[in-house]
Amino acid sequence: MKEHSIEKIRNIGFVAHIDAGKTTTTERILYYTGRIHRIGEVDEGTATMDWMEQEKERGITITSAATFCRWKDCEINIIDTPGHVDFTVEVERSLRVLDGCVVIFDGVNGVEPQSETVWHQADKYKVPRLIFVNKLDRTGADFDFVIEHIKKRLNVKPIPIQIPFGKGSDFSGVIDLIKEKLYLWPSESETNIEVEEVPEEYKDIVKKLREKIIEQLSEIDENLMSKFVHNESIDIKEVNSAIRKATISCKYFPVLCGSSLKNKGIQPLLDAIVEYLPSPVDIPPVKGINPLTEKEEIRKANENEAFSALAFKVQIDPYIGRLVYLRVYSGKILTGSAIYNSRRNKNERISKILRMHANIKEEVKKMQAGDIVAVAGLKNTFTGDTLCDRKHPISFEQIHFPEPVIWVAVEPKTKAEQEKLSYALSKISEEDPTFKLRVDNETGQTIIAGMGELHLDIVVDRIKREFKVDARVGKPQVAYRETIYTKVQEEAKYIKQTGGRGQYGHVCLELEPYNNGFEFVNKIKGGAIPIEYIPAIEQGVKEGMESGPLAGYPLINVKVTLVDGSYHEVDSSDLAFRIAARTAVIEGAKKANPVLLEPVMKLEVITPEEFIGDIISDLNARRGRIKEMESKGNLYFIYGFVPLSEMFGYATVLRSLSQGRAIYNMEPAHYEEVPKAIAESLISPVVV
Repeated sequence: MKEHSIEKIRNIGFVAHIDAGKTTTTERILYYTGRIHRIGEVDEGTATMDWMEQEKERGITITSAATFCRWKDCEINIIDTPGHVDFTVEVERSLRVLDGCVVIFDGVNGVEPQSETVWHQADKYKVPRLIFVNKLDRTGADFDFVIEHIKKRLNVKPIPIQIPFGKGSDFSGVIDLIKEKLYLWPSESETNIEVEEVPEEYKDIVKKLREKIIEQLSEIDENLMSKFVHNESIDIKEVNSAIRKATISCKYFPVLCGSSLKNKGIQPLLDAIVEYLPSPVDIPPVKGINPLTEKEEIRKANENEAFSALAFKVQIDPYIGRLVYLRVYSGKILTGSAIYNSRRNKNERISKILRMHANIKEEVKKMQAGDIVAVAGLKNTFTGDTLCDRKHPISFEQIHFPEPVIWVAVEPKTKAEQEKLSYALSKISEEDPTFKLRVDNETGQTIIAGMGELHLDIVVDRIKREFKVDARVGKPQVAYRETIYTKVQEEAKYIKQTGGRGQYGHVCLELEPYNNGFEFVNKIKGGAIPIEYIPAIEQGVKEGMESGPLAGYPLINVKVTLVDGSYHEVDSSDLAFRIAARTAVIEGAKKANPVLLEPVMKLEVITPEEFIGDIISDLNARRGRIKEMESKGNLYFIYGFVPLSEMFGYATVLRSLSQGRAIYNMEPAHYEEVPKAIAESLISPVVV
């Protein structure tokens, strides 16, 4: 691994809706930077980044893959992410550790549902973005439509720094509005660019658009504003500097264009990645909490600072075993070094440091600030954990993942394979934080839950291929949840005397509604309960939330505060406090006005005009809510929300309603209270 200055590192990702061309674009970038010597194709199953068997067969990306390349004098670490909504966890955890990303939009369809979702995910982590409008060689591609769609649907300010030269099958190059040059790719397989002057018929529009760019940028750059107002000449360096500033601040988003499949527009995109996206030192220092002082601290992107890194992915490798992917924020560390997991209070040792190129590994001796690497040897580290120097501990904010929306029962075909199935499921759940498993106490069945039918199909396929277990799978079911609407305080004691040492645990918990999943707060003052018992109490709280009071579904959106309690110097134990906490949550939830929740999906239906009435009537019958509609030519786009429980088999119904001409996209949006009549039918079978 070559030594590189941290200012020359770019940690980027490609994100988009499914089929917008992320993996195809990544393949071209790897080819043009000399990282690979033959371009792989997604449709042929030869793409470098889609290395899993399931990815090759289905022609989709399932897991985020990391690689690296060099362009000009910069080291570019790339994460290629899936576009399918079922694998949105891969996008979430990638964006958490990236310094910048390229959002790819389809030149025909513009802003699609998953591209909207990933945009908002990038907003959450304040990730600077470039926009790449792809597939401009397709019939119906419209660059101006995509720009307007971005403004309307995402409510942001795109700055087109290129425009396409030619439309549809006549698309042959791009015009750079900053340099005022035409880039042509005369042949699809051509790696060389022909640089020409802007054609006469385009000169006026290019001049007008360039002035508009400078006018927009002058809002955030005083030097540019002064020159613009006084009609002074502005050189390319000054414009590029202002674009970089605007991009890093997330106030504006430069737009480039091309056709990745036809090898057009890739080199200028690489130039823009290097020119406009930030290095690790260009973004604010990462913040965390010191677990000893409970005060906020920062870590600068500098190899002389104390070591800190975030684990963002776990992968089970058939040859090396457990690989943990890390983004290093500060400091440096060598192979064989000891490392501290501040979240789990565990010491770990690094046996190998690897740079990944999809599934190909390159062993290196050290990692330093700005690097994205995989490490072997970490036994107790999971997604979202912080690794640091024991003498300078810090804990970064964890990565939050959505709740599963669908579940199925799974069982081995033979009793002898039960142990192998349990092992396979536990390994997959280590890798995937949105995949959950539990054993139903009444039926003894193993229940697996995930983000959609495709997600669980892939899990079952992996069990069969990787772990050689044949499994029977039940019908998909909706993953209902429960929550509470009122604040309550509940006290619970667990006391047991058996002649020798007994058991004693006493807690007083406050349960209240909470909008952001689950939070446990310790407000014990003056040592009413010793600090060593607090983790056991938190564990008991989590156990109590696994089964709600109405129908046994897990509780979500609850904040639990430990306000009081007591202990016995001899009899108190972790077990006693865990049981007391679990009991307090179970009893408290019954009194806190519990309600049943169901997953609601965000829906987009694209249909010819003549079928719109039947489709809307059908959605209304499914308890759907139409949010808005828009048209493009003869096509209508219907946007709305609908409960997942009403959407099983919808693909067949939609085909029938539209003679096979309408399509739909669906993704999890949020949980909502189930209407009373439906809730009663779901609760009563459990109560009887």
